[in-house]
Amino acid sequence: MTWILDHLDDIGYYTLQHAWLAALPLLLGLLLATPLGWAARRYRGLYTPVVAGTGLLYTIPSLALFILMPLILGTQILDPVNVVVAMTIYTVALLTRTVADGLGAVPDSVIASATAMGLGPVRRLFTVELPLAVPVIAAGLRVAAVSNVSIVSVAALIGVPQLGSLFTDGFYRDFLDPIVAGLVACVVLALLFDLVIVVLARLLTPWLRTGGAP
Repeated sequence: MTWILDHLDDIGYYTLQHAWLAALPLLLGLLLATPLGWAARRYRGLYTPVVAGTGLLYTIPSLALFILMPLILGTQILDPVNVVVAMTIYTVALLTRTVADGLGAVPDSVIASATAMGLGPVRRLFTVELPLAVPVIAAGLRVAAVSNVSIVSVAALIGVPQLGSLFTDGFYRDFLDPIVAGLVACVVLALLFDLVIVVLARLLTPWLRTGGAP
Protein backbone atom coordinates (compact mmCIF):
# COMPACT_ATOMS: atom_id res chain seq x y z
CA MET A 1 0.00 0.00 0.00
CA THR A 2 2.87 2.37 0.78
CA TRP A 3 4.42 1.72 -2.63
CA ILE A 4 1.09 2.47 -4.36
CA LEU A 5 0.65 5.76 -2.49
CA ASP A 6 4.20 6.77 -3.33
CA HIS A 7 3.69 6.04 -7.04
CA LEU A 8 0.20 7.39 -7.70
CA ASP A 9 1.54 9.74 -10.38
CA ASP A 10 3.13 6.86 -12.27
CA ILE A 11 0.00 4.72 -11.94
CA GLY A 12 -2.15 7.61 -13.16
CA TYR A 13 0.11 8.19 -16.17
CA TYR A 14 0.13 4.50 -17.10
CA THR A 15 -3.65 4.34 -16.70
CA LEU A 16 -4.21 7.26 -19.08
CA GLN A 17 -1.82 5.73 -21.61
CA HIS A 18 -3.56 2.39 -21.29
CA ALA A 19 -7.01 3.99 -21.63
CA TRP A 20 -6.35 5.71 -24.95
CA LEU A 21 -4.46 2.74 -26.38
CA ALA A 22 -7.54 0.60 -25.67
CA ALA A 23 -10.28 3.16 -26.44
CA LEU A 24 -9.07 4.58 -29.77
CA PRO A 25 -8.87 1.15 -31.45
CA LEU A 26 -12.35 0.41 -30.10
CA LEU A 27 -13.75 3.43 -31.96
CA LEU A 28 -11.70 2.82 -35.11
CA GLY A 29 -12.59 -0.87 -35.08
CA LEU A 30 -16.31 -0.06 -34.84
CA LEU A 31 -16.04 2.36 -37.76
CA LEU A 32 -14.35 -0.29 -39.90
CA ALA A 33 -16.49 -3.21 -38.75
CA THR A 34 -19.78 -1.41 -39.47
CA PRO A 35 -19.48 -1.36 -43.30
CA LEU A 36 -17.95 -4.84 -43.27
CA GLY A 37 -20.81 -6.19 -41.17
CA TRP A 38 -23.36 -4.39 -43.32
CA ALA A 39 -21.86 -5.84 -46.52
CA ALA A 40 -21.78 -9.33 -44.98
CA ARG A 41 -25.46 -9.06 -44.08
CA ARG A 42 -26.65 -7.37 -47.28
CA TYR A 43 -24.83 -9.72 -49.67
CA ARG A 44 -25.39 -13.25 -48.39
CA GLY A 45 -22.48 -14.67 -50.34
CA LEU A 46 -20.08 -12.42 -48.44
CA TYR A 47 -21.21 -13.38 -44.95
CA THR A 48 -19.03 -16.46 -44.47
CA PRO A 49 -15.82 -15.14 -46.08
CA VAL A 50 -16.06 -11.72 -44.40
CA VAL A 51 -17.01 -12.96 -40.94
CA ALA A 52 -14.66 -15.95 -41.01
CA GLY A 53 -11.85 -13.93 -42.57
CA THR A 54 -11.98 -11.14 -40.02
CA GLY A 55 -12.43 -13.66 -37.22
CA LEU A 56 -9.17 -15.33 -38.16
CA LEU A 57 -7.34 -12.07 -37.45
CA TYR A 58 -8.01 -12.62 -33.76
CA THR A 59 -5.93 -15.80 -33.82
CA ILE A 60 -2.72 -13.85 -34.51
CA PRO A 61 -0.63 -13.77 -31.30
CA SER A 62 -0.63 -10.24 -29.90
CA LEU A 63 3.11 -10.03 -29.26
CA ALA A 64 3.88 -11.19 -32.79
CA LEU A 65 1.48 -8.61 -34.21
CA PHE A 66 3.01 -5.80 -32.14
CA ILE A 67 6.46 -6.76 -33.41
CA LEU A 68 5.30 -7.03 -37.04
CA MET A 69 3.63 -3.61 -37.09
CA PRO A 70 6.88 -1.57 -37.39
CA LEU A 71 7.91 -3.73 -40.37
CA ILE A 72 4.54 -3.20 -42.06
CA LEU A 73 4.00 0.47 -41.17
CA GLY A 74 7.61 1.62 -41.24
CA THR A 75 7.33 2.99 -37.70
CA GLN A 76 9.68 2.73 -34.73
CA ILE A 77 9.29 -0.26 -32.41
CA LEU A 78 8.23 2.00 -29.50
CA ASP A 79 5.71 4.02 -31.53
CA PRO A 80 2.24 3.77 -29.92
CA VAL A 81 0.77 3.74 -33.45
CA ASN A 82 1.85 0.10 -33.67
CA VAL A 83 -0.34 -0.77 -30.71
CA VAL A 84 -3.29 1.26 -32.00
CA VAL A 85 -3.22 -0.43 -35.41
CA ALA A 86 -2.79 -3.91 -33.93
CA MET A 87 -5.63 -3.39 -31.45
CA THR A 88 -7.84 -2.00 -34.22
CA ILE A 89 -7.30 -5.24 -36.14
CA TYR A 90 -8.37 -7.26 -33.11
CA THR A 91 -11.42 -5.04 -32.60
CA VAL A 92 -12.51 -5.47 -36.22
CA ALA A 93 -12.10 -9.22 -35.78
CA LEU A 94 -14.47 -9.18 -32.81
CA LEU A 95 -17.04 -6.66 -34.06
CA THR A 96 -17.63 -7.60 -37.70
CA ARG A 97 -19.74 -10.64 -36.79
CA THR A 98 -21.48 -8.63 -34.07
CA VAL A 99 -22.49 -5.87 -36.49
CA ALA A 100 -23.63 -8.39 -39.10
CA ASP A 101 -25.71 -10.34 -36.59
CA GLY A 102 -27.08 -7.14 -35.06
CA LEU A 103 -28.29 -5.92 -38.45
CA GLY A 104 -29.61 -9.39 -39.18
CA ALA A 105 -31.75 -9.21 -36.05
CA VAL A 106 -33.73 -6.26 -37.43
CA PRO A 107 -37.16 -7.62 -38.48
CA ASP A 108 -37.76 -7.84 -42.22
CA SER A 109 -41.12 -6.12 -41.73
CA VAL A 110 -39.38 -3.05 -40.30
CA ILE A 111 -36.96 -2.90 -43.24
CA ALA A 112 -39.86 -3.31 -45.68
CA SER A 113 -41.78 -0.51 -43.99
CA ALA A 114 -38.77 1.82 -44.11
CA THR A 115 -38.27 1.02 -47.79
CA ALA A 116 -41.94 1.66 -48.49
CA MET A 117 -41.56 5.08 -46.87
CA GLY A 118 -38.93 5.94 -49.47
CA LEU A 119 -35.78 5.44 -47.42
CA GLY A 120 -32.76 4.41 -49.48
CA PRO A 121 -30.28 1.77 -48.30
CA VAL A 122 -27.84 4.25 -46.72
CA ARG A 123 -30.46 6.38 -44.97
CA ARG A 124 -32.32 3.27 -43.84
CA LEU A 125 -29.08 1.87 -42.39
CA PHE A 126 -28.35 4.93 -40.25
CA THR A 127 -31.90 5.85 -39.23
CA VAL A 128 -33.52 2.43 -38.81
CA GLU A 129 -31.23 -0.60 -38.92
CA LEU A 130 -28.26 0.59 -36.85
CA PRO A 131 -30.41 2.12 -34.07
CA LEU A 132 -32.32 -1.16 -33.73
CA ALA A 133 -29.05 -3.11 -33.76
CA VAL A 134 -27.54 -1.02 -30.93
CA PRO A 135 -28.22 -3.57 -28.13
CA VAL A 136 -26.45 -6.36 -30.02
CA ILE A 137 -23.57 -4.13 -31.11
CA ALA A 138 -23.20 -2.75 -27.59
CA ALA A 139 -22.90 -6.28 -26.22
CA GLY A 140 -20.08 -6.95 -28.68
CA LEU A 141 -18.43 -3.66 -27.81
CA ARG A 142 -18.40 -4.61 -24.14
CA VAL A 143 -16.55 -7.81 -24.95
CA ALA A 144 -14.13 -5.98 -27.25
CA ALA A 145 -13.48 -3.28 -24.64
CA VAL A 146 -12.50 -5.78 -21.96
CA SER A 147 -10.39 -7.68 -24.49
CA ASN A 148 -8.58 -4.49 -25.52
CA VAL A 149 -7.79 -3.52 -21.95
CA SER A 150 -6.32 -6.98 -21.41
CA ILE A 151 -4.31 -7.31 -24.63
CA VAL A 152 -2.83 -3.80 -24.52
CA SER A 153 -0.85 -4.91 -21.46
CA VAL A 154 1.24 -7.21 -23.66
CA ALA A 155 2.70 -4.15 -25.41
CA ALA A 156 4.80 -3.53 -22.29
CA LEU A 157 7.04 -6.36 -23.48
CA ILE A 158 8.15 -4.20 -26.41
CA GLY A 159 8.57 -1.11 -24.24
CA VAL A 160 5.32 0.81 -24.85
CA PRO A 161 4.40 2.43 -21.51
CA GLN A 162 0.98 1.58 -20.02
CA LEU A 163 -0.32 -0.49 -17.11
CA GLY A 164 1.49 -3.56 -18.41
CA SER A 165 4.70 -1.76 -17.51
CA LEU A 166 3.79 -2.29 -13.85
CA PHE A 167 3.62 -6.04 -14.49
CA THR A 168 7.04 -6.19 -16.12
CA ASP A 169 8.53 -3.94 -13.45
CA GLY A 170 7.20 -6.13 -10.67
CA PHE A 171 8.29 -9.31 -12.43
CA TYR A 172 11.85 -8.15 -13.11
CA ARG A 173 12.28 -6.94 -9.52
CA ASP A 174 10.36 -9.87 -7.98
CA PHE A 175 8.18 -7.25 -6.30
CA LEU A 176 4.43 -7.85 -5.91
CA ASP A 177 3.14 -4.32 -5.25
CA PRO A 178 3.32 -2.92 -8.83
CA ILE A 179 1.78 -6.12 -10.18
CA VAL A 180 -1.18 -5.80 -7.81
CA ALA A 181 -1.54 -2.10 -8.64
CA GLY A 182 -1.54 -2.89 -12.36
CA LEU A 183 -4.12 -5.65 -11.97
CA VAL A 184 -6.48 -3.47 -9.94
CA ALA A 185 -6.08 -0.55 -12.36
CA CYS A 186 -6.81 -2.81 -15.36
CA VAL A 187 -9.96 -4.20 -13.72
CA VAL A 188 -11.20 -0.71 -12.81
CA LEU A 189 -10.48 0.56 -16.32
CA ALA A 190 -12.33 -2.36 -17.90
CA LEU A 191 -15.32 -1.74 -15.61
CA LEU A 192 -15.33 1.96 -16.54
CA PHE A 193 -15.28 1.12 -20.25
CA ASP A 194 -18.13 -1.33 -19.72
CA LEU A 195 -20.16 1.26 -17.80
CA VAL A 196 -19.68 3.92 -20.46
CA ILE A 197 -20.84 1.53 -23.20
CA VAL A 198 -23.90 0.49 -21.19
CA VAL A 199 -24.86 4.11 -20.52
CA LEU A 200 -24.39 5.13 -24.17
CA ALA A 201 -26.45 2.14 -25.33
CA ARG A 202 -29.28 3.14 -23.00
CA LEU A 203 -29.16 6.73 -24.24
CA LEU A 204 -29.30 5.57 -27.86
CA THR A 205 -32.25 3.23 -27.24
CA PRO A 206 -34.78 5.23 -25.18
CA TRP A 207 -37.64 3.06 -26.45
CA LEU A 208 -36.23 0.07 -24.57
CA ARG A 209 -36.58 1.93 -21.26
CA THR A 210 -40.26 2.66 -21.93
CA GLY A 211 -41.01 -0.73 -23.41
CA GLY A 212 -42.24 0.86 -26.64
CA ALA A 213 -41.22 0.71 -30.26
CA PRO A 214 -38.68 3.13 -31.76
